[in-house]
Amino acid sequence: MGYGRSERKQRSGEASMDRIITREELLREIFHDYDTRKDGEPLRLVRVRVPSRDVSLAHLTGVSSREVYQTLGLHIGVHEGEDHTGDTLGFLKFTPWEATVVAADIAIKNGNVEIGFLDRFCGALILTGPYAEVRSAVESVVAFFPG
Repeated sequence: MGYGRSERKQRSGEASMDRIITREELLREIFHDYDTRKDGEPLRLVRVRVPSRDVSLAHLTGVSSREVYQTLGLHIGVHEGEDHTGDTLGFLKFTPWEATVVAADIAIKNGNVEIGFLDRFCGALILTGPYAEVRSAVESVVAFFPG
């Protein structure tokens, strides 16, 4: 049986919105009536995260001034001294973050593009190159991911 807000307050002795609770406390609160199975065994909760492959951002932009790619840091490291003025940048963001590596592979195989930036820990990818090539690469990546 579920409890209303006022009944929870009375039961717990404090307001439910007055403190932050942990995930485990939340699960116990939600499943408090199901703490044992019918055969008397304790209920075992298993939380499973099943990430889907998702592109949350896919955007093309032209670089009309040097400040754009310098602000993004696309002129340092392995790209030191390169001039991307006139190139197109393809910005992509992925969930889960591991998908970034797969996306970069797909992009390279489907367009004459360079990887300007790849962050496999947060799921960000920046592609550089001529407009038609970056567009082809981005469209191939988006087509690979469901959604």
